[in-house]
Amino acid sequence: MIKYDLHSHTTFSDGRLTVPQLLERATEKGVDVLAITDHDTTAAIQPAKAYIEQNNLALELIPGVEISTRWESFEIHIVGLAVDPQAEQLSELLASQQAKREARAKEIGVRLAKRGYEGVYEQAKELAGDAEITRAHFAAALVERGVAKNIQGVFKKFLARNKTGYVPSSWCDMATAINAIKAAGGISVVAHPARYQMSNKWLRKLLQEFAEIGGQGMEVAQPQQAPSERQFLGQLSREFGLLASQGSDFHYPMPWLELGKNLYLPKDCQGVWQFWEENEEC
Repeated sequence: MIKYDLHSHTTFSDGRLTVPQLLERATEKGVDVLAITDHDTTAAIQPAKAYIEQNNLALELIPGVEISTRWESFEIHIVGLAVDPQAEQLSELLASQQAKREARAKEIGVRLAKRGYEGVYEQAKELAGDAEITRAHFAAALVERGVAKNIQGVFKKFLARNKTGYVPSSWCDMATAINAIKAAGGISVVAHPARYQMSNKWLRKLLQEFAEIGGQGMEVAQPQQAPSERQFLGQLSREFGLLASQGSDFHYPMPWLELGKNLYLPKDCQGVWQFWEENEEC
């Protein structure tokens, strides 16, 4: 049986493993098909392809990206799978997203500085290195300063809505992301739909609109998940005619979350991989 993990991150965004480290770990954990889906960048894809080829890894790479979007009052993440990283429309969108991310990061730094936390932006940039800066880098910087015990604590105290360092996002809308992914030959997937803290009524509204504007899939299976949630999301994928995806959303090793761990789709769900399998046959 093929083991798919279609949502992972590297140090090119907010993951803690380099491309080689991620690929070696995926192989070690028995993953057969891995998608790298860094936030608003495809910079890891070419190095990953080269590393797999040079080291003859028994691992199929699915080029991907995770795009932040705005829908109603929610920030919704759209994963693009099997994309062409060089596609013009996608590249232009990601450049725009990266500029917005940088502007937001600078404003977060300004707001934290006003509360007495000077230089956090510069510290977060140093932690990010060549990666796209994210709120996780700010959280890591503040943990280093001892203002909270862990990243979750920083978000709760400083970076969540209505907190000191919260800056509203100005991401693109869902249709823009879906169109760019489609133009790049890929399939668009709603990431972790159960995490958006919305009612089932709103979740159905999201998925209905997503499908109506050309979205094709949704994540159904994740490692940390009650069986009832997985079954419910599988039901929604069938209800709205969306292909079902599975992914760990791996950022770094944790006791309760691992590459390829506890990933399977409920019965009667159509796997998102049939999208690129069918395209390969054409």
